[in-house]
Amino acid sequence: MTAATVETSTSTTAWQIATLPAEQAMIGVVGAGVMGAGIAQVAALAGHPVRLLDVRAGAAEAALAQIAKGLDGLVAKGRMEAEARDALLARIQPASATAELAGAALVIEVIVEKLEPKQALLRELDGLLAPGAIIASNTSSISVTALANGMANPARLVGMHFFNPVPQMKLVEVVSGAETAPEVAEVIEALSRRWGKTPVHAKSTPGFIVNRIARPYYAETLALLQEQAGTPAVLDRALRAVGFRMGPCELMDLIGHDTNFLVTQSVFEANFGDKRFVPSLVQKALVDGGRLGRKVGKGFFEGASAPAEAVAAPSAALASICLVGRGALVEQLGQCLSNKGIAFTRGKSADWSGLIVGELHVHLCEGVSAAQLASELKHPELAVMDWPIAPDRIDALALAFAPRASEAARAQVLDVWRALGWEPLLLRDAPGLVVARTIAMLVNEGADAVWQGVCDEQGADLAMKLGVNYPAGPFEWLALVGPELCVTVLDGLFQAYRGERYRVSPLLNQRRWA
Repeated sequence: MTAATVETSTSTTAWQIATLPAEQAMIGVVGAGVMGAGIAQVAALAGHPVRLLDVRAGAAEAALAQIAKGLDGLVAKGRMEAEARDALLARIQPASATAELAGAALVIEVIVEKLEPKQALLRELDGLLAPGAIIASNTSSISVTALANGMANPARLVGMHFFNPVPQMKLVEVVSGAETAPEVAEVIEALSRRWGKTPVHAKSTPGFIVNRIARPYYAETLALLQEQAGTPAVLDRALRAVGFRMGPCELMDLIGHDTNFLVTQSVFEANFGDKRFVPSLVQKALVDGGRLGRKVGKGFFEGASAPAEAVAAPSAALASICLVGRGALVEQLGQCLSNKGIAFTRGKSADWSGLIVGELHVHLCEGVSAAQLASELKHPELAVMDWPIAPDRIDALALAFAPRASEAARAQVLDVWRALGWEPLLLRDAPGLVVARTIAMLVNEGADAVWQGVCDEQGADLAMKLGVNYPAGPFEWLALVGPELCVTVLDGLFQAYRGERYRVSPLLNQRRWA
């Protein structure tokens, strides 16, 4: 079906979900797992009658009981009236067969994340539902275009990707496949808002917005673990310290390594083996060994992740400190020193940015290892520090010393870290450290998504903050650190690893040249 045909055949369709009041617009949900139950609850809360279907005997009833248990907790805490709970539960009815969904204005499939079963269900629904009904898929990574293949009316299929836990998470990715009618996506956007969600539009490409842009958050830490640059606890600590709610290792433990690995593998394969999305041998070993995360009691951690350590007081009077360079991160570093009442001087123009502590130069990370810089600059007293991108809350920061840095100079730098209230996170001298390479790669992936028309800049920022609770979106970080520094880090990583994984997005280069 051509785009012109889609426009002609759907422009006069009266989409029931847009034209009927909520109490008359039935919602069908196929799949009564955690996500399906959450979607059913949200739809019922908005006033819709809901039919919840699952092929597993008793699964829909069990899901309804679980919903009731959660609502009972809200009532007990005074966050919901008992009458509202009872009315909500009365609107959700288990269904025993697909035929019971025939009168639905919208059916959302939430079944196993595999192409063939989803296609079979969607084709069945397409033949069952009235022309004015919309069909949505909650797929997190499968192409909506591929899902629509074989449907008689593919124009009414749209991605409606919720995030777990559905009642709490605000984001909905509204995903348009090649055949999705624009007005269908618009109707689902409006519906999402009526359900109290924040929708963002995405083109159907591998991973959509969130699962695509988020890959580097896991991938860079997994790469550092493979290099033995630091422990899972230390790498997590570095990223939590700059505002991430969970470190990548504890987050992968929470998601489940089997699930996270499967999504990474899916995105990798869907992008024809693009090295930017290559799965990790470290994570594969965890999956192969049954260390799937919290659901089995062991992953990177057994139980909760390691707690933060108290920062010791400086051991002696601080060495002289000079702040050199320019840019937002340099100014933030100066603000951190000022806030702690630490005396420092400002250096004159320099071709690098960071601190001079005594005789040791501490370079702000630009994607090059301390050993390489020390060799090139013929200055053995050298270290590299990570990006202090959250000066108002940071309490730990990674750094790595060049191999010939003296013990006395190292101790002076560690004393400055403690005076700033930062736990010194000492890493193996891997280029890019933790925060710098992770943020640069998240910015780069966000830039590529916008360059390729997957979403716009606002959608990318909104999706990452609401979908995975990032402290900022990729374009907000880009505005803070600037394209020059991001490209410098990526180029440094590219040279260090000789890999296309770190190729710079055309959009990022455009911003740099502009």
